[in-house]
Amino acid sequence: MTDQEIVELINKSLAEEFELDPAMMTPDVHIYEGLGLDSLDTVDMVIVLEAAFKFKVREEEEIRKIRTLGDIHRFVINKKKAIEQQV
Repeated sequence: MTDQEIVELINKSLAEEFELDPAMMTPDVHIYEGLGLDSLDTVDMVIVLEAAFKFKVREEEEIRKIRTLGDIHRFVINKKKAIEQQV
């Protein structure tokens, strides 16, 4: 799966789960202010990402730094690469 395919899957999955306009799904959009999500939505977001990418998102330091959709893209891309290197 390419980085672009990962980005597209994240955007599609989140847009469907939270009924967001796909046009809003830009890397610089803020998760809370821009997309209108709240802290409870982040729990659902983790579940959506785990289901889409078949890996667990644990209490990792990087998760606390996520503020934008681009941060989510980078987190998932890096996580997928780390998992692939372990195999």
